[in-house]
Amino acid sequence: MTSLAGPIVLVGSGEYTPAMESTDRLLLGSLGRPRARVALIPAASGLEPGSPERWNTMGAIHFAALGAEPVPLPLLTREDAYAPAILNGLHGADLYYFSGGNPEHLVETLRETPAWAIIAAAHTAGAGVAGCSAGAMMLGAHTLRVRAVAAGHPPNWIPALGLAAPLVVLPHFDRMASYVSQEVFRTVIASAPAGDQLIGIDEDTALLRLAPGQPWRVSGRQGVTLFGAGGATTVYRAGDLVSLP
Repeated sequence: MTSLAGPIVLVGSGEYTPAMESTDRLLLGSLGRPRARVALIPAASGLEPGSPERWNTMGAIHFAALGAEPVPLPLLTREDAYAPAILNGLHGADLYYFSGGNPEHLVETLRETPAWAIIAAAHTAGAGVAGCSAGAMMLGAHTLRVRAVAAGHPPNWIPALGLAAPLVVLPHFDRMASYVSQEVFRTVIASAPAGDQLIGIDEDTALLRLAPGQPWRVSGRQGVTLFGAGGATTVYRAGDLVSLP
């Protein structure tokens, strides 16, 4: 079977809101399906009572309005990632969308599970994968224990699931200064694992690649910041193409 490798979308914030409508229309259009089947996965908020149901309700309304077929799944824990009913719901999806929450919990929930195996295989065969906030962090090469850093602990990077490697995502990037000091921010940037490409994605903004070999592009109302050698930064705005692996 020829490997197609479907779209990847990394969102800073704003999943299932009007801010992402144009991005999601572009994404759905790239899938080549008259009514794409979208699996909604709220696992990142699985430790927050009521949040998974809220995200799935929002996602179902959002994607139905865009002409897709939403499939809200109660995938919240590692045990769920082995459950036959959930695995059946994952099979045959054209797009897998991960909403926000806790990136560490999301990685631990999915790593080396049948659920992730289905998603990764489907992506290789052409299905799209999108992640917002924690979902975007999970798709990179590593993810940061953000809440621990905000609480004053040193940066601690853990291996993520790597679908978008070597990228490493800092979501809500335009708001980072509101919850960490400049000193902590500089420490985070300097501590990024060697070989990874650090990117900051602002709220209501996405970085997407619709097919292998195509350039990454920025979509949304704000920007994406690319970190280079020595901490140098380049900012890209909506419509800009970004040269990335």
